[in-house]
Amino acid sequence: MTEYYPDADHWHSAEPADRGFDSARLTDALEFAATQEITASKDLTEMIPKGERHPYDRQLGPIKARSAAAGLVVKDGYLIGQFGPVDSVEVTFSCSKSYLSATAGLAYDDGLIDDLHDPVGDSVADGGFNSPHNTQITWRQLLEQTSEWEGELFGVPDWIDRGRQVNSTPGMETGTIGGSAAASENYRNLQTPGTFWEYNDVRVNRTALSLLRLYQAPLPEILKTRIMDPIGASKTWQWHGYETSWVEEDGRKIQSVSGGAHWGGGVWIDSYDHARFGLLFLRGGRWRNTQILSADWCKQTTTPCAINPEYGLLWWLNHQGSMSDLACAESFAARGAGGNIIFVEPQDNLVIVLRWCGNPKEVIDRILDSAV
Repeated sequence: MTEYYPDADHWHSAEPADRGFDSARLTDALEFAATQEITASKDLTEMIPKGERHPYDRQLGPIKARSAAAGLVVKDGYLIGQFGPVDSVEVTFSCSKSYLSATAGLAYDDGLIDDLHDPVGDSVADGGFNSPHNTQITWRQLLEQTSEWEGELFGVPDWIDRGRQVNSTPGMETGTIGGSAAASENYRNLQTPGTFWEYNDVRVNRTALSLLRLYQAPLPEILKTRIMDPIGASKTWQWHGYETSWVEEDGRKIQSVSGGAHWGGGVWIDSYDHARFGLLFLRGGRWRNTQILSADWCKQTTTPCAINPEYGLLWWLNHQGSMSDLACAESFAARGAGGNIIFVEPQDNLVIVLRWCGNPKEVIDRILDSAV
């Protein structure tokens, strides 16, 4: 059977019953999802640090008010259910990390990164990897968030997020940027790169800058031409950086983007484009007859980190059932604060997108439980 892919200007819907779902139970699941909107203010500036610990620990990039809870379900490539304002372009917080990971995949497939175990400083010579500590850091460590990179970037020191704890359960992500996080008062001592996992947005932004250096071009431009346009995404998505993140590369000024919107910016996108991105990874990086990202890269993306089995290459994994009790262990997701998630269930050929959902695990499991 030929796999279905949505056209750029149209996405076919299918009756849930024709795709193995009980229509009434799926409707109930989506009606329940609509009641699970996060309680946080629609004014997202309230979720941004206010400079209490450091002058640059504040809003540095754009931010905008959110809309209501929304979501959609894609089975076998077809839309089978949705609720809320799914066409609204929304801040997506740390879902941005998975889009950043995809640009790293392009660099890997292009040979700009020969081996993920190579030191970043071998190919990025901007001074960020010159210290005895940072010179050890590899591309894999950056992407798995085990790099322990030390320094200041765009005015923000890495210790701002050092000692930050993030619960791997999606329902715990609703209150703070990037997760349920608490900064350590003593900022803890650095460990050897590769030996400690930490959710650190300064280091993720260092990853974005490193990829900019490889491409000598803005990452939104790379993402648009190489991934988003080929999968038929709309023209409405954006990827923002900071007022402080302009750098010089090859004689021109380029804005390095935010990988998590901890201080604003990041990927702003609607639910349909999120779903297209999830479908690309569900299909192993292939879109119709074009292998946009290699199957090798997609497999590495969802390979568990040795230190944190619930994390791959800037994607969350379901190996221990943290995101769903009913989904297979190979399920994975892009996740961001405020209950934003692109959940990919390969066993059932399913993509679930949720926005501003305060209880994503239960919603996902209710959707999955509506299959017959």
